[in-house]
Amino acid sequence: MGDYLSADNIVALVTALIGVGVSIGVVWYERLVRGKSIGYRVQMDIAVDSDNELFNALPRMPDATLVLLRIENDGAEDIRQSDYTDRDEQPGLTVRFAGRHVQSAAVTQPDPSGLIEHFRLSADATGVRHQGNKVFLPRVPLNPGEHYKLLIRLTGGPVRSRVEITGGIAGGRVKPNRSVPMDEKPPLFSRPSRLITLMLTVCVTVLAGIIIVGKDTPLPMGCATGHLTVTGSTAFAPAMDRIAHEYQSECPHSTVTVAAQGSEQGVRQLSEEGDAAGKGAAPAVIAMSDGPAPDGGYPNLRDHRVAVIAFALVVDDDVPVRNLTTGQIRAIYRGDITNWDQLGGPDLPVLLVSRSADSGTRDIFRSRILGGRGEPAFTSRDCRHRNSPSDKVIRCELDSTGEVLRTVARQPGAIGYSELGAATTSAGVRTLTIDGHAPTPQAVADSSYPFTEIEYAYTYGLPPADSLAAGFLDFTLRGAGQDLLTAGGHLPCYTPEGLKRCQEPAAGATT
Repeated sequence: MGDYLSADNIVALVTALIGVGVSIGVVWYERLVRGKSIGYRVQMDIAVDSDNELFNALPRMPDATLVLLRIENDGAEDIRQSDYTDRDEQPGLTVRFAGRHVQSAAVTQPDPSGLIEHFRLSADATGVRHQGNKVFLPRVPLNPGEHYKLLIRLTGGPVRSRVEITGGIAGGRVKPNRSVPMDEKPPLFSRPSRLITLMLTVCVTVLAGIIIVGKDTPLPMGCATGHLTVTGSTAFAPAMDRIAHEYQSECPHSTVTVAAQGSEQGVRQLSEEGDAAGKGAAPAVIAMSDGPAPDGGYPNLRDHRVAVIAFALVVDDDVPVRNLTTGQIRAIYRGDITNWDQLGGPDLPVLLVSRSADSGTRDIFRSRILGGRGEPAFTSRDCRHRNSPSDKVIRCELDSTGEVLRTVARQPGAIGYSELGAATTSAGVRTLTIDGHAPTPQAVADSSYPFTEIEYAYTYGLPPADSLAAGFLDFTLRGAGQDLLTAGGHLPCYTPEGLKRCQEPAAGATT
């Protein structure tokens, strides 16, 4: 029952009912509202100059007026002579002019022109009689849309005095219509016609939209529905943001949220959520990790190698150094080098801007560059002042790649490390070569540039083939995500160049 009461079905049902209602309304309007109907309108009511040569046979009057009256079948059915309900000796219709006296009346512009014959069959020449303030009209049969006009000269009252036509129509009515000046072009369609057309157009458009974008529209190959969270590495977050955006544009029924918080924290959160959910209820979460998780630390997680990610040492623009050897970097992070003048630079204290303990980037820096040694102790909370005067060097820890880059840019003498793509696009910092090697694609592929690692994606167990996690992983590893990874400066594992690097044994574990 729930499938039948979906939002799409309800909208489609309501739209269809509106369409049926409009169709019934059209029939009701045509048969019951319009039905048999004679309408009339005053198209002209003007004063006539006493010296005007119109109606020369009539005496000239200073208060003469001239009226043009249109009588029409504006209903949906034919009006026959027998439909007029006055007695046989009475006229079909009677025109009354309030406060004015009729001098002369003549039929003009009948449409079709053959209607004039019905006026000639009456007693006098025109078939139109007048007496006092009245004009008597014969029983003229009119098909829908047919009309005739009366040109009437009057005296004794002002223009625009009340004009009324009376008479009976069996099953119908005689009514005034809105006056349309002679020079005004009538609308192509009436207001009811325009309203009905608009409503039907809306109904058809809504139904077409439901058909095109409805739930039964087949999803593109590899797409799945639902919500997925990508957590973990802040260094790899920009790449995952681009991939998530592209995936959602191709798979509009999915939502992928990137919420980076550090490699170790993301992997730990995935493991805890999966253990709490129990068997068969794996969370819709992928955790990205800069390097592998600890061996044996998370037995229920499955790893998927994504790409080779490159990192860089960065310094602020006030530091003119362009290259550091591995030995110089280790001396800086042992506290043996505390001023840039020891490396041929300015007399400027070295300030170390590091990542927090949950960072995979920090662990890669330790294992790949520092030879497994740790960094100096934490000595500053604000990255500007020592916690104690006895501290040999200022070293602070920050939670994300972005925070590291912003802090290095605004602190003279600062040095830090970050993902390569973020480093090269950040203002106020410059990247350093290491042992004379720049992080070029070739240097990353052949391992001559040392500050690299494999980026891992972790899932709680192997995700089902039809799940959003499986579809998104396949898109990232083998689909269009590869191009986005390459554009971001990464080397996808599932390419000929990246396959060899990604098959290398892990260099260490994320801690």
